[in-house]
Amino acid sequence: MTKYIGYVGTYTKEESKGVYRFTLDTEKEELTDVSLAAELTNPTYVTVSNDNKNLYAVAKEEENGGVTAFSISDQKGELTRLNSYTSAGSPPCHVSVSSDKRHVVSANYHTTKVESYLTNEDGSLNPAEDVVIHEGSGPHERQEKPHMHFAGFTPDEKYVIAIDLGSDKITTYAIENGKLTKAQEYTPKAGSGPRHITFHPNGKYAYVMTELSSEVIFLHYNEQDGTFSEQQYISTIPEDFNDTNDGSAIHISSDGKFIYAGNRGHNSIAVFSVDQRNGQLSFIEWTSTEGNWPRDFELAPSENYLVASNQKSNTLTLFKRDKDSGRLQLIQAGVNVPEPVCVKFLHE
Repeated sequence: MTKYIGYVGTYTKEESKGVYRFTLDTEKEELTDVSLAAELTNPTYVTVSNDNKNLYAVAKEEENGGVTAFSISDQKGELTRLNSYTSAGSPPCHVSVSSDKRHVVSANYHTTKVESYLTNEDGSLNPAEDVVIHEGSGPHERQEKPHMHFAGFTPDEKYVIAIDLGSDKITTYAIENGKLTKAQEYTPKAGSGPRHITFHPNGKYAYVMTELSSEVIFLHYNEQDGTFSEQQYISTIPEDFNDTNDGSAIHISSDGKFIYAGNRGHNSIAVFSVDQRNGQLSFIEWTSTEGNWPRDFELAPSENYLVASNQKSNTLTLFKRDKDSGRLQLIQAGVNVPEPVCVKFLHE
């Protein structure tokens, strides 16, 4: 395949109108055809189902927040709104869908909730099947209450992992027919502010990005009971960088050999190699995202390319990726998308 269709979730505080679509042309090695795919308020995070038939976006509707379901056309990736479910309060900041598309889960930074939905055959949503409200706080000034930042599935999808930046908690929930039952809880070091997690393809290693301490935490994951055990902390920023930095996204290559972690402030992506014998990380390089506040990024389906979203400079940046070394090479910067937050591609 020479062309990949991607989507960008955005804030709509200034010029943005919703979810945008773009094309990655691998022959020309450039991002093209940026256009509005769906009008929506603050669809900051989106996710695409494994069968490429549905996109789910967090969304705001007047004074309510929730999740909106879309169908995706086969050819051009056009979006058609199916339905939304919202409740009082700010919209969530993260949404995930299970591989069989039966479950959708969201995490809400402001309302402290994790919500679980069951879907219909066409991918549309039913009302929330379960809502979990978190409690707690941490020592950092931004940890006055829970701030749920991630809700997603373990590799075997027996569990949902919910990450709370506000009280330094990573909670494992068993999920069955949309119901969430707390199974385990792991607490990283106080004030670290865990944000996002990614799993190694072996299903036994997990890597957590912290927002407040700008670190990657390497954890062993026990598939039997959903527990995590701490193995390593490694910084994502230089020792001598003293300005504010908020850790952002974390992703792993599908071969499990490289971890990529975003830095807002240092405005870079940190690249790490993964020791395949024990899962330990070693630092490789920092690559500038050529913009301000890289909120997220995504590997293209071929994994020969990576696209980063610079929220405060309203741009996407395209890198070529060396699969052997893990290193990134800049090939296109300054692609205009208003207030970009996250990037997702249709799957191959």
